[in-house]
Amino acid sequence: MRFNHVGISVVDLDRSITFYRDMLGLELLSDPFPFSGEQFSEIMDVPNAQGRMCMIAKDNLWLELFEFANPAGKAKDGNYPVSDRGYSHFGVTVDDIEETYARLKAAGVRVHSPIQTFKGGGMRAAYCRDPDGNVFEIMQPGAGMPMPTD
Repeated sequence: MRFNHVGISVVDLDRSITFYRDMLGLELLSDPFPFSGEQFSEIMDVPNAQGRMCMIAKDNLWLELFEFANPAGKAKDGNYPVSDRGYSHFGVTVDDIEETYARLKAAGVRVHSPIQTFKGGGMRAAYCRDPDGNVFEIMQPGAGMPMPTD
């Protein structure tokens, strides 16, 4: 079994595409396209689901972004603690965490803390939030740390 993607419901699809492209270097795999109909409603268990969606990716990180026109999604608390049940965040391995962190901060991206260096391996990491308040982690593994490759 291999990991495939993370789906994220967003307020503004175009804003989220721009964010993930400019901040993390993800590339749009196809133009955004509309979704609706029985199959989407059934698989999502959302009656009369409709909106726009796209897939963006870089290397082994694939995000499926959804902007719902129907039903109007409930706003998630943009300050939710990662201890809340459910998906708390997704992690992104970066080559230069100092540069990535500085670029995110300069763009006004909310970060939870300065870069943390963890004992027992030297992994460096920081949690950040996208424009909708979804949490992602930027991380740079320490020497010899195992990391997923694809």
